[in-house]
Amino acid sequence: RWLPALRQRLDMAGKRLSGPGLAAEGGVLRALLFAYRNRLLRHRPYLALQQVDQCLKRLWKMNLVGCIETLAGLIPEKNTSQAHAECLVPSQPMLETVAIKVLGGCKLILRLLDCCCKAFLLSVQHLCLEEFILLNTVASGLLSRLWFVIQYRCVLQSLISLYGILSTSLRLVSETQKMPYIKGFTFPSDISNFLGVNVSSEVKKQKARMLTTKKPTSWLKKLFPTMPEAVAEVGKKRNLATCTSAVKNCSIPCPMDIGEPVL
Repeated sequence: RWLPALRQRLDMAGKRLSGPGLAAEGGVLRALLFAYRNRLLRHRPYLALQQVDQCLKRLWKMNLVGCIETLAGLIPEKNTSQAHAECLVPSQPMLETVAIKVLGGCKLILRLLDCCCKAFLLSVQHLCLEEFILLNTVASGLLSRLWFVIQYRCVLQSLISLYGILSTSLRLVSETQKMPYIKGFTFPSDISNFLGVNVSSEVKKQKARMLTTKKPTSWLKKLFPTMPEAVAEVGKKRNLATCTSAVKNCSIPCPMDIGEPVL
């Protein structure tokens, strides 16, 4: 009875972990760190970005997605008429291996969310001080997207629900054929006690801190004006460039508008 539910939770967690969002944001983060590695080695937001990148690298190196896909491949696909028939089930060592990686993955994702929140607050703080405007502007947008990808794609929630069915599967399989593989560690029945925090309240607290942060709106409006003003300014520049090019000789280059594409 629990095999179809286990396979469904495994497929859901694997899809959310291997989605394009985490990989894309991780690639942009590594490119940003590479571009600024020589100039900002002691800059606090840069060091916080390195911690975020370290959490992402550890998450990929633990090969959680591969273990989840391997366990899903061991579960036979049965239709409804064969639901109560005898079938092979994953062994206790395999279930324990995936369960211990899911526990570590949940801890690591909580750490990743915390690092994203701290790095975002540091980037906005240095934006208010008008330091390294380009880096901190890109970093704040990147960190907020990464945080919301993890939260609203329900990556952590899918792993927590997966551990619930894994814990039940471990108990049933060990009662049938006891073969403990990981010794000296007791698998918790409730993952919230293992994580040490209430996940929903912690995420709400981080979201409130990120949304109520002081924004440097005074000079950002100068750099990025509102849409009607920007469109009017670009239109004036283009009309001026058109009139100038019509009057002057074509061999004399005109100042090119910054909004025009340069081939």
